[in-house]
Amino acid sequence: MQVLKSQIRNRPETQASWLDEYLQKRTTAAEAMREIRSRDRVYVHASCATPEDLIHALIDRAPELEDVEIIHMKTLGCADYSHPQYEASFRTVAMFIGDNVRDAIRDGRADYLPIFLHEIEGLFESGERPLDFCLLQLSPPDKYGYMSFGTGVDCSLTAARHARRVIAEVNPNMPRTLGQTFIHVSEVDRIVEVDRPLPELHMEPADETQLRIADNVASLIPNGATLQLGIGAVPDAVLTRLVDHRDLGLHTEMFSDGVIPLIEKGVLNGAAKSIHVGKLVAGFVLGTRRLFDFIDDNPLFEFHPIKYVNDPFVISQNRKMVAINSALQVDITGQVCSDSIGTRLYSGFGGQLDFIRGAAHSEGGRPIIALPATACRGTVSRIAPMLDPGAGVVTTRGDVHYIVTEFGVAYLHGKTLSERAVELIRIAHPSFREMLTEYAYQARYLRPKLVPVC
Repeated sequence: MQVLKSQIRNRPETQASWLDEYLQKRTTAAEAMREIRSRDRVYVHASCATPEDLIHALIDRAPELEDVEIIHMKTLGCADYSHPQYEASFRTVAMFIGDNVRDAIRDGRADYLPIFLHEIEGLFESGERPLDFCLLQLSPPDKYGYMSFGTGVDCSLTAARHARRVIAEVNPNMPRTLGQTFIHVSEVDRIVEVDRPLPELHMEPADETQLRIADNVASLIPNGATLQLGIGAVPDAVLTRLVDHRDLGLHTEMFSDGVIPLIEKGVLNGAAKSIHVGKLVAGFVLGTRRLFDFIDDNPLFEFHPIKYVNDPFVISQNRKMVAINSALQVDITGQVCSDSIGTRLYSGFGGQLDFIRGAAHSEGGRPIIALPATACRGTVSRIAPMLDPGAGVVTTRGDVHYIVTEFGVAYLHGKTLSERAVELIRIAHPSFREMLTEYAYQARYLRPKLVPVC
């Protein structure tokens, strides 16, 4: 009741058509979760919008349920449904793997659905993966009865429109974000009022290696560019190196707290964008309370579903589109692995290839893969002779353009295998250049006269 008490006291005429309906739909999390039956498919709102009260109430029903499929992208906070004791009750299907379900997928209790981010919503729209329930976390309704998806429109607005039943937490801590972010009280079946902090993601400060990579990436970003930032320390570190740039824009699946200083300095303003001029466009955020407060009712931001934000055709309409994404490993021919370490699944496709392809077709665009040259405290080269057995290719040889490490920038587009080998060996860690050169020679990628001096 506390969420709407001020509105009930001062009830304007605009509320007459929806407030009674809102009050009738209010219930507890436990009561709302009683509607779910064995073998239902349940979609969960992702990232900082994860509806934890509903999840806890669903887990409480585990002894009564069998084979309930819980499908989601990266969630924060509670994912206890993936724990061993609930294996008979719940089956997790992750479309992007977060650390809270990684062990379950490794152990076979959960499953991974590899898919380009912009294609996820099509699974729900077409009925290929029909949804029984959609669990959301929303802002309180405005005076017209519209609730905002707040920190994440992502795929959740589309999921809500195609699910058989929609159950929403309504939380005054959820920011009211603008764009294609609203759902009306009439479109929700059950409402559970909560008042608790949202799950947060705190980025670790960049280390020396990450800052050197960021310097190299920043050298590729022109004034007036529109940026996409993938998940990870490196894309976030790049933002710290752009304070002297001008008129940058944002068209990205997600962003974090790192955008705030650039906006406050007037660097990130969207003034030179080709579409959504003067607006910073995204699908969701991963950050802290500071970011949630910053985006609240802020007209600079426009949030849209991922099927739009990540559509390569839409992305390509931004001139000087610069896509900045991370990777786990790159082989000497330019194949990029971003979702697994060998056979061990680690994350997901995300929007990497959506934006690599969109930026490649943008006028003046630059698709960038950025990664440290080594892993495991310098004992393993991330520029590898070949990908580890079982490693998945996310960005293909044909899609790759720029590869960046702390040792420089390699440009691979339009290059032969020999030329690629030379470029990649040059930006590998010096300790591994001789090994990589020997492999490239044995594999006939290099001819003797092209062997680089190490």
